[in-house]
Amino acid sequence: MQINDGVQKTEGELHAFLMIGQSNMAGRGEFSHVEPINNKLCYMLRMGRWQKMSEPINPDRPVLEGAFHSGVSLAASFADAYATERGVKTGLIPCADGGTKISQWMPGEILYDHAVMQCGLARRTSVIKGILWHQGESDCKNDDTVAAYKGKLITMMTALRRDLGDETLPILIGELSERIDPKWERGDRPARLNRIFAEIARELPDCTVVSSAGLSMKPDGIHFDAPACREFGKRYYKAYTLLCGED
Repeated sequence: MQINDGVQKTEGELHAFLMIGQSNMAGRGEFSHVEPINNKLCYMLRMGRWQKMSEPINPDRPVLEGAFHSGVSLAASFADAYATERGVKTGLIPCADGGTKISQWMPGEILYDHAVMQCGLARRTSVIKGILWHQGESDCKNDDTVAAYKGKLITMMTALRRDLGDETLPILIGELSERIDPKWERGDRPARLNRIFAEIARELPDCTVVSSAGLSMKPDGIHFDAPACREFGKRYYKAYTLLCGED
């Protein structure tokens, strides 16, 4: 059955997930390092309409140029697992932006407002079922931003749920890699932020943390490589089922 493009409301036809955060949510994996995902049940939002999912899902950077080009994202394997296990059309709402800080995602900021707007378009033809979040590398540059992170993320996610009309919307927070190359001068702050993520998940209802343990990195030393993205997305799906009491 054809998916409506937003002119008519077809609520319940498609389950949608918001992708927000920075580059490791947007995806920087090399296309040639994994097999493409060709699942007829998977879609992505483009110009307010649902199109068949293809990577890069979240083209926040040039696709074929530069060291940090848009590439394979963890969200693709998440959507593939969700759609395959449940037999339901699954859509991704790409709103992640590389290099961004938590302060740029607060209510009233452009990135926040853009995500809410895109979700508004998606909701014409879908039901939003969760928020996929991966962000924090940019906030690990000093101790002050790490210390302030918890309050900011709880404030932002609480507002986002309210603006999306669902105060119990599941939130999945992906851990940062604790193997970031020393050249990035992050020290032990990624590990500390991961512990803060766990605190957030204990305090924020319907929220969980997804482990990044053992995931491999690109040679740049800060981005997950394509095989890791595929594995990470599967972990996000597993975490989602556990959070929703489905496993």
